[in-house]
This record gives sequence, structure tokens and C-alpha cells, in this order.
Amino acid sequence: MGRSRRTIPEELLLLALDPTTGTTAQPQSLDLGLAGAQLVELALAGRIAPDGDRIAVVMARPTGDPTLDSALELLRRRGSPVRAVHWIGGPRLGLRQTYLTHLERCGMVHAVAGQMCGVLPTTRYQATETAISREIRARLDNAIRTGVPPDPRTAALAALAHAVGLGKHLYPGNEGRSSRSRLRDLIRHDPMGGLVAHAVMDVQNGAVAQPRRPQAAGAAVGQPAARATAEPAGAPGQSRHGHGRMARVGAR
Repeated sequence: MGRSRRTIPEELLLLALDPTTGTTAQPQSLDLGLAGAQLVELALAGRIAPDGDRIAVVMARPTGDPTLDSALELLRRRGSPVRAVHWIGGPRLGLRQTYLTHLERCGMVHAVAGQMCGVLPTTRYQATETAISREIRARLDNAIRTGVPPDPRTAALAALAHAVGLGKHLYPGNEGRSSRSRLRDLIRHDPMGGLVAHAVMDVQNGAVAQPRRPQAAGAAVGQPAARATAEPAGAPGQSRHGHGRMARVGAR
């Protein structure tokens, strides 16, 4: 994968950076969004593909991006397709910092050391290539304003921005309500982005069913199995993932 194109995780992080404070909006859900953005980027690169509500590796050849290739290798080692919610909900320690450090090396942000309460050391990140951030934002604004179906990368970025709650950061207050609604609606323009975005929201809502062990013979009858029943915000009455295949039981 050439470095002439920014990846969706990089763009999502740049969208989340507050130009005034140097902090990231929605930090907890952003970590989930970055893991999901990696899946979308790998799908666009032809390395993985959706299999119902699961993710399957279809080409294990490295992309040339070390962070993406690390995720691809982990998926490959699973041996079988993995449910998107289980992948996104897994431990992703340091993923946001990994991307911030990468953006700093690329010259798109610079680190500013400081202290919290005059004691605890902190690091904030200020965007240096503001034109890049403006271009990313302009793509979303254009898709929202015109209603023209966006390209897959922009559609996926919009879906993830909505899923992690960046809508209220990008389009705040009552005046931004219609823009937030249209940002949410862009989720339908990219199947992979929609699958991943709904998985991010499911993880946040705690609606991820854990893999079940086979019931022992003679087990008590009538105990309900755990199910993910929460409806994603903004999509009442619709299938969360837009795929007709029933999820298989016992996902790892």
C-alpha cells in the first residue's frame, strides 16, 4: 500500500483531534473506532472481506503499512472468520497512541508536553498540516450538504465518525442536529463501513454476546441463551449488518 494515500484510521484520528486543546474527542469510543477503521482499510486493500457478520482473510500478503499488517497477521492467526464485534471489542492497548506517534513522524501533528494540576506529565497533539484536516472535513461536509453518494472511503469514514460519537464534535449544538442526522444516514453507502460501524456501536452498548460453550447433557431446560438485542442508534427496525446470513454460533 502506497503512502500517498492516508488510511482511514489516520483520517478518523485527525477528525477527532481538537485544534484548540490538542486532545482527542471521544477517546474511549475512538479506540474502538480505530480498530474498526483498520478492518475497513484492510477490506479496501483486498485483504479481508465480510462473511455475514464475520471478517475473513482473503489475502494474507502484507500491505506495507506496519500497523495494518499487524492487525492482518492477528486475523490470519485466528484461522477462521471472526465476528466483527469480538474483534473490535478485544484489547487494543496503545492503538490510539500508535497512530498519534505515526502522525507525528509523518509531520501531520506535533507533540506538546505539559502538566496536569502542575504535577502529572501530559502530552497533547496539535495538527501541523491543517490543510489536510480541512480537506478531510470538507469531504464529509460535501457528502452531507449535497446528498450525492460519497466514495467508499468517505462513506466508511462518515460511518465510523458517527459510530464513535464524533457527530457532536464536528456539528455541535442544535444548529448541527440536521448535519448529525445526515452523517448517520451516510452509513448505508458502504456495506463494510456499515458492518464495522454497527459493530462499534454494539460494543459500546454492551450488546455483544459472548461465545457460548456447548450445553452439557441433562442441563437445565428453559434458561435463555445470551443474545445481542440492542438496536443500533439511528437504525430502528433494520438489520444491524445488512447481511442475510445468520451468524454462526460459537464464534471465537
